[in-house]
Amino acid sequence: MGAKFQRFKREPLLPILIVLVMLCLLVFIVYPLLQIFKSSFVTTDGIFNFNGYKRVLSGGGLFTALTNSLVLAFLSATISTVIAYMFAYTFAYVKVPFKRLFNGIAILPIISPPFVIALSAMLLLGKQGLITKNLLGLDNANIYGLHGLVLVQTLSFFPIAFLTLSGLLRSISPSLEEASQNMGANKLKTFLTVTLPLSVPGIANAFLLVFVQSLADFGNPMTIGGNYSTVAREIYLQAVGSYNMQSGAALAMVLLTVTLIVYVLQKFWVGKKSYVTVTGKPTGQRRLINSGPTKTMLFAFCMIMSVIVMAFYALVPIGSFIKLWGINNSFTLDHYKYVFSIGQKAMKDTLMLALIATPISGLLGIIIAFLIVRKKFLGKKALEIISMLSIAVPGTVIGIGYILSFNKAPLALTGTAIIIIAAFVVRAMPVGIRSGIAALQQIDPSIEEAATNLGAKQTKVFTSVVIPLIKSALFSGLVNSFVKSMTAMSAVIFLISAKFNLITASILAQVEAGRIGVASAYCTILIIIMIIAMIVLNLLVKWMSGPRRTA
Repeated sequence: MGAKFQRFKREPLLPILIVLVMLCLLVFIVYPLLQIFKSSFVTTDGIFNFNGYKRVLSGGGLFTALTNSLVLAFLSATISTVIAYMFAYTFAYVKVPFKRLFNGIAILPIISPPFVIALSAMLLLGKQGLITKNLLGLDNANIYGLHGLVLVQTLSFFPIAFLTLSGLLRSISPSLEEASQNMGANKLKTFLTVTLPLSVPGIANAFLLVFVQSLADFGNPMTIGGNYSTVAREIYLQAVGSYNMQSGAALAMVLLTVTLIVYVLQKFWVGKKSYVTVTGKPTGQRRLINSGPTKTMLFAFCMIMSVIVMAFYALVPIGSFIKLWGINNSFTLDHYKYVFSIGQKAMKDTLMLALIATPISGLLGIIIAFLIVRKKFLGKKALEIISMLSIAVPGTVIGIGYILSFNKAPLALTGTAIIIIAAFVVRAMPVGIRSGIAALQQIDPSIEEAATNLGAKQTKVFTSVVIPLIKSALFSGLVNSFVKSMTAMSAVIFLISAKFNLITASILAQVEAGRIGVASAYCTILIIIMIIAMIVLNLLVKWMSGPRRTA
């Protein structure tokens, strides 16, 4: 006890920092979730009953939306994981050209707005689609519904699975596979008995991550879902369309329960299995496959997928210059004139709010990671669990939680910039925390102790020693925060008002109105803004921490 007191005496800001961080997490994560739970049992008249859950589970439209979402999530996660594994295996095991191109193609959907693939699907495969109408001559092509959603979600989410699998496959020790081949196993048997079993944690993580992303997806079902209802869309329609807050909250709780179960499976079931192959002992370099049918097949597959993704992305900028796709294909700048006049407010508001949220989210993520890895205090485990909880909480659940929590005193934030910024931060922060924890665990604490022994205060140690050493994690958190904020849809669709509008909400409005050209112009501008911002953020982080040296 005395040692703890002495430590707090040496670091007087530490308890204040811990309390402030915990307070923010309780207000903006725990409290909204408790409000949803409470509202799922209470009618608008204040009567306690189970009618909300009865409506969801009784076999009506809401139950159909739930089963539809589970089917969609399973199909999208399965196909995405298969594609991602083939991409990741090609990167780690096969000597092929254009690896940088494949890497860029695989990561591109992550930095794009949620509507880009869906818009392209309409332009390519819709009733006036380039492929369906012009190439195949089909007059009644229908991209709307389950098949369209599976296509769009697969192309949108397979990069998430790829990033999960690529690192794992590269880290598998080549000596294990060589040992198998030395014992007489051919390459196929080695793959099936060694490589594939060692990939199990990565495959399971990738599948579960895409499964949760699909369940929580709001933009794509709203855009090309057609009559195929999903949970995320029904939550919005119940809460905003019908103003049946009890049913919306009950549906949100069911969705939250499913995603939490999936998250627990991912975290504890897969995470506790041991698949250690990196032992610290020197191993030879992997001999890449440089000929044969495996190389040909995988290279062809990656090229085909890359061409498909490029076609989907190229079509959105092209569509932004077409007057009326499929009917009047003449060149026009009208869509951009509209965006830079009437749509200017949405762009300014989105950029301003994202720029405010980005440093808050990035810094808060690093601070929480630092507290978790480097400090010992009461409630540390609770801080870690709560801070990472928003990974498993779908955006629509956070959105409905915020309108239930912050529409009356003393926290009347509805309609203000603060509530949108808070939603941005909560959604983006977990990636910064995970990056920070991973980076800090690789750094010897003695480096910080040396600075402290030389008389540096904790604040100085953090800014002059810790931040420069984890600049890549900080950059990762900043980029993710900006991208998430600029492309946020599901959480903030409940929170926009006449005072503050967002680009993603404007895109959705244009799609619903059938103005695909204007929606494409918005998406094109948004992608350009994010690419510029990523370059600037990268330069900024290098300037802040690169040239400086600590004593």
